[in-house]
Amino acid sequence: MPIAPSTSIKAENLITPDIFKPARYLGNELGSKHKDWQSASVRWVLTYPEVYEVGASNLGHIILYNIINAQPRQMCDRAYLPAPDLSQKMRDTHTPLFGLETKRDVKEYDILGFSLSYELGATNILEMLSLAHIPLTWQERKDTDYPLIFAGGQTATSNPEPYADFFDFVALGDGEELLPEIGLVIEEGKKDGLTRTELLLDLAQVPGVYVPQFYDMQPDGSVKPNRDDVPERVLRRVATPIPAYSIGLVPYVQTVHDRLTVEIRRGCTRGCRFCQPGMLTRPARDVEPEAVVDSIVDGMKATGFNEFSLLSLSCSDYLSLPSVGIEIKNRLKDENISLSLPSQRVDRFDENIANIIGGTRKTGLTFAPEAGTQRMRDIINKGLTNEELLRGIQTAVREGWNQVKLYFMIGLPGETDEDVLGIVETVKWLRQECRHLSNKRLNFNITISNFTPKPHTPFQWHSVSTSEFLRKRDLLKDAFYPVRGVKVNYTDVRISAIEDFVGRGDRTLAPVVRRAWELGAGMDSWWESIDKAYQAWERAIDEAGLTWKYRKVESGEWNIFDAQNPEENQNTINYYAPLPWDHLDTGIDKEWLKEDLERALAEATVPDCAFDGCSSCGVCSPDFGHNIVVTPPPIPDYVGNFKPNQEKAQKIRVWFGKQGDMALVSHLDLVRLFDRAVRRASLPISYTGGFHPGPKISIALALSLGMTSNGEIVDFENHTRIDIDEFVEKLQAQLPPELPLIKVEELPLKSPKATQILDTAEYVVDICAEENISLEQWQNWVNEINNSSEILMEKTAKNRKKKMVNLRANLYDLSLLNPNVAPSETVALKYIGSAKNDGSLLTPDHICYMLEQVSSAKLTIVKAHREIITLTDHITQ
Repeated sequence: MPIAPSTSIKAENLITPDIFKPARYLGNELGSKHKDWQSASVRWVLTYPEVYEVGASNLGHIILYNIINAQPRQMCDRAYLPAPDLSQKMRDTHTPLFGLETKRDVKEYDILGFSLSYELGATNILEMLSLAHIPLTWQERKDTDYPLIFAGGQTATSNPEPYADFFDFVALGDGEELLPEIGLVIEEGKKDGLTRTELLLDLAQVPGVYVPQFYDMQPDGSVKPNRDDVPERVLRRVATPIPAYSIGLVPYVQTVHDRLTVEIRRGCTRGCRFCQPGMLTRPARDVEPEAVVDSIVDGMKATGFNEFSLLSLSCSDYLSLPSVGIEIKNRLKDENISLSLPSQRVDRFDENIANIIGGTRKTGLTFAPEAGTQRMRDIINKGLTNEELLRGIQTAVREGWNQVKLYFMIGLPGETDEDVLGIVETVKWLRQECRHLSNKRLNFNITISNFTPKPHTPFQWHSVSTSEFLRKRDLLKDAFYPVRGVKVNYTDVRISAIEDFVGRGDRTLAPVVRRAWELGAGMDSWWESIDKAYQAWERAIDEAGLTWKYRKVESGEWNIFDAQNPEENQNTINYYAPLPWDHLDTGIDKEWLKEDLERALAEATVPDCAFDGCSSCGVCSPDFGHNIVVTPPPIPDYVGNFKPNQEKAQKIRVWFGKQGDMALVSHLDLVRLFDRAVRRASLPISYTGGFHPGPKISIALALSLGMTSNGEIVDFENHTRIDIDEFVEKLQAQLPPELPLIKVEELPLKSPKATQILDTAEYVVDICAEENISLEQWQNWVNEINNSSEILMEKTAKNRKKKMVNLRANLYDLSLLNPNVAPSETVALKYIGSAKNDGSLLTPDHICYMLEQVSSAKLTIVKAHREIITLTDHITQ
C-alpha cells in the first residue's frame, strides 16, 4: 500500500488570490470526476507535466482520465506542473504535490502517471516528482511503498531509454485499453499482497508494458532482458479511438486549446520519412462519421464551448471530413460555433473543406509543405506536387483567406542551398499566381523548423549540424528580407540540437537529464526560459563527460547522402548496429526503414497504403491490426452560416452570489463561464451583430480576485420570451453551487443596463495590523476617516498621467462590525462607497489605504466581501 501522507494539504492556505490564476488548481471545473476514495480499489493520478493551461486541454490526457474513471473500482485524479509561484509556495510550506480533485498528497495513490510527449519534457517530470517528495529513480524507490511511477506518450513510446531510470514502467502506444488492464493487475496484486518487484513482474507480462529494471544495456548499445520471464521485445499497443470519451473538462481559465476536440482518425500512412508520429501510430483508423457527429453535437451542448476542432495527424485524409463537418455545422447552425482544424494536407484542401472551416468567425488556415522544392518533397516522401500546392492555396484565396500559415523545415537529408532558397521562391511564386484572385495581398506567416532525426523513422540514421542550421537560416533571412507581407519565425537551433542529442540517446543520459533539471532546465518548450534551459543542458552534458558527443551534434557528424560514398567519406552507415530502441516492437520492420531510406537517397516516393498498394512496412498483423478507411457518406446541402438573432424580446436582471472557490475565478473567466452556462442551458439569448457576434450578457461590476459577494448583478437580453421560473431553473442547473441565483427580475425592454446606473456598493472587510490594536484605537481611526473631508491618493490614469484623487469623497459610510471584541490584530469593517464607472469606484484597498494614512500603521486586507450593489433606479435586493 502507498505510504501515508507526510503533510495534510490545506488548499485554502495554498490556493489564494496572491498566486497567478488560482482557478487553475481548484479541481472542480465542469467535467471533473469525484469518485469515492474509500470504495476505489485502485487510485490513479494522471499528470500532464506542463502548466494547467496546456495539460487540461490535451486530448489524450482527457480521454485517459475519462476512461479510467469509467472503470469499476478504479478512480483517477489529475495533477499538473505548478506554475513557479505556486511551486515556490509549496516548497516554502513543505507542501507536497496533490491531486486536484481530492487535494490529497499524491503519495497516497497507487499509481502516478506522466505524459512524456517531447524529448526535453522529462525535466518537468523530475520537478513534479521533487515537489511530490518522491525519490526520482526506480532504484531509490525499490522496496518502498511509494506509488508506481510510469510514463506514456509519444516520446516514451519512441525511446524511453534516456529516462528509463526515472520510471517503474513505461506504457507503450495507445492507452485506452492498456491502462484499464494495468489497473486490474494492480488491483489483484494489492489483494495478493505482492511486493513492488512482484507487482512489476506481473505488469511486465501485459503487452505494452515495459519495465526498465528487468532490462540492461549491453556493451554494444542494445537492450536485453536480465531475466527469462519477461519478453525480449515489448509490443506497442494499438486502440481504436472512442470519441465519446473526448467530452471532458471545461476549465474556468482560458486554456491553450479552449475548445471541444474530437479525434476523427488515428494514425497516418502518408509515409513522410521525417515524421515519427506517422510511423508510431500505424495503422490508420477512421472513426465512423456518425460517431464523430454525435460526439461533437452532444459535446458542444454538454460543455457550452463555442468552438470545436476535429483532430488527426492529417485531417484531410479523413475522407468523411466534408460531410461530417457540414453535417455538424448544419445541426448547430443556430449556436454561433466555429470549427478549427490543425495543419492539413494542402493537396486535399477544396471548397467543401473551406465551407466547414469558414463561417461567421474564420479560423486560421495552416498547411505544411515542409520543403521548398519538388526534389526535397520527393526525398521526404511528402507526396505533394507544386501543382497541388498551388491549387490548394488558390482555393483558400478564392474562399476568402488572405493570410495563410506555412510550415517548412531546413536541415533535411540531401538538402542543398538551392532547396533552402526554394522556400523563398515558392512563397513568392504562390503570391504571384494568386494575385489575380483577390484585391487583397496574400500574406504568409511562416515557421522554419530545424529537422531532427527521430527513432523509428527512415531518417533515424541521419546526423544534423547546428552550424549548418545557422548558416541556412541566414540564407533565408537575407532572401526573405525584401519580401513584404511575410512573417518568418525560426525554431531555436540550440534546443533542436539538445532534442536530437537526448531523443536518440541511451541509458547513459539519465544522469544528464537529472543534472539538467538540477541546474534549472524546466519548461523547455517555453520560449521565456530557453536561454536558461540551454545553459543548463550544456553544463550537464559537459559535467557528464559527453561534450565530445554533443559537439558532434553541433558540428555535424556525417550526412547519410555522403555516407553512401565510402571512397569519398569514411562515415559509412551501419544499418545493423544496435539502436537503443530496437527492443521496442512498434510494428515497423527495421529492414523496411533501411529500404525506405535507400528509396529516399534515390528520390523515390512510396504511395499512401491506406488508399493505394501496401508498402510492406510490417505493421498490418494480428497485433497491430489493419488500416480502416470508412467510405464517406454523401455531403449534405449546406444550410448556411450562423445568423445572429438580434431581436430584443425580453430583458432579465439577475442578482447572484460569488462564494467559496468561485472567489478565485477572475472577472474575465466569469464572463466566459456565464456564456458557456447559457449555451448549455439552451436559453434564447440575443446576439450582437458584426463580424464577431457575442451573447448579450452583461455583468455589472467586476469583483476583485479573491473577494466573495452576495449581491452581484448580471443582465440578459433574450430574443424570445421565456418564463422567469424556467429561466432560473435552467440557468442555475448549469452554474456551480458557489454561484447561487439570489433574485431575478424581468425589466422593461428599454431600461438601461446595470453598468449604466451603478451607484453604491456595500462591503465587509477584515483588516489586519502587525500587532494587537485596542478597540478604542480602531474606532478612533474610523472616526478620523469619517470626520475628514479629504484623504488624497495618487492614481495613474489610462493616459499614464498621474493625478491626486480624494478617496474620502467616494466614501459614504464606514463603521466597525465587531465593537465588543477584545484588542486584536484583525477587525471587521463595513463600508458603503461609490460603485460608479466614472473613476470614483471605492475598493477595499482604498479603505485600507485611508486607514494607513490616519494610523501610520502597516495594515493588510485579510478578507473582503461585497454584500450588495445599489443602482440609481433603486433596484436592490
